[in-house]
Amino acid sequence: MKNQNYLWHPNTQMSEWNEFPKIVRGDGMWLIDEDGNRLLDGVASMWCNVWGHSKSELINAIIKQTKKLQHSPLFNLTNEPSELLAKKLLKISPNMAQVFFSDNGSTAMEIAIKIALQYWNNLGFNNKNKIATLENGYHGDTFGAMSIGYVPEFFSKFRSKLFSTLQFKVPRSYNLPKNVIEKEFENDCIKKIESKLSNDNTIAAFVMESGAQVAGGVNIYPKNFQKRVNSICKKYNVLFVLDEIATGFGRLGSMIEYKKQNCNPDIVSFGKMLTGGYLTFAATLTTKKISNSFLGEFYESKHLFHGHTYTGNPIAASLALENLKLYDKTKLIQKIQKKSKILENRANEFYELDVVGDVRHKGMLMGIELINNNSAKTRKSINKIVFEEGKKHNIFFRTLGNVVMLVPPLAISNTEINLLIDGTIKTINGISKMLK
Repeated sequence: MKNQNYLWHPNTQMSEWNEFPKIVRGDGMWLIDEDGNRLLDGVASMWCNVWGHSKSELINAIIKQTKKLQHSPLFNLTNEPSELLAKKLLKISPNMAQVFFSDNGSTAMEIAIKIALQYWNNLGFNNKNKIATLENGYHGDTFGAMSIGYVPEFFSKFRSKLFSTLQFKVPRSYNLPKNVIEKEFENDCIKKIESKLSNDNTIAAFVMESGAQVAGGVNIYPKNFQKRVNSICKKYNVLFVLDEIATGFGRLGSMIEYKKQNCNPDIVSFGKMLTGGYLTFAATLTTKKISNSFLGEFYESKHLFHGHTYTGNPIAASLALENLKLYDKTKLIQKIQKKSKILENRANEFYELDVVGDVRHKGMLMGIELINNNSAKTRKSINKIVFEEGKKHNIFFRTLGNVVMLVPPLAISNTEINLLIDGTIKTINGISKMLK
């Protein structure tokens, strides 16, 4: 059966597609379509899958909880899975004291923004209302998230409706200004951040992805950059807000990335891999200093002005608990650190391809930036070109601009990692003529 155009696909030029492969089941790291074709899931079903697509422990956790309680709100009520999950998250997240659950990363970051702004309002500092961010960061597709994570390629059509932010350049290793080395560029970025924060006491929070910018093209921060920003925020009384939705829970090789970065955020958001990629769920955590500022008499209106229908959904919370148990039981983080060496050791093979300009890697994340000299406006998107060629080699790709993303399920085997790399090399070779 052919796909019909009544289904609108995300971030997709629908006129490019006559049909889409229909996935009917999953088998480990593989997606299987209705014709029996197998595709290695090279993007972890949009960066969230941990164990593959048929982990019995996770499936059973969903079934077990569904038989007991499907959904009960956290408005005036509570439920055991949410309580247990909150305790678990606080146990593994240094310095955090309270958890607000939501259902996706964009919402988790919207909540983080609201908490940061209302925190200062609750303390009587109504003039502290600006948000500082990094250029090319990404925090989601809702309006608040677009405002703090403004990627022009994605959001320029909505620019007039977004609230303004203070944006700072982020260190990078590729396409640096002429005669400027990486460390000089990084120090200049830090200098400009400190200069602004030291002279503007209206800045409420500094928001950035933790460890790396993912949707912005896989930009890995230099060592200690994030720690330096953290220190500046503490020095000038600005809340430090981190987005670990795509980078936490093992993607970059650590369970809690801000801990690895030796940082002490005031607010942090998690998502994507929280449930192993099986159900949508997210969490926003705060320190005691933050949560205490929301306490008071009802008439003071200090409580958090945010509600969410599916906050603390017991099925998703039970699933997340089982997922986190598996992390401990299988020692997944240690395995990721070993497996990431395969990507690291084979990265140079991509530089041998004449259309590859740069390769960036950390943990189970790799971005391969292609040099595209074909500027014809009538050509197909690189996403479509790479997808079609990748399908020939049994791999599912989803690119971001000119960057081929390798973001496999975290529990992928060594053999399958090598299959992914081999297939990516073949795919890039196959499309090279189209990009010249």
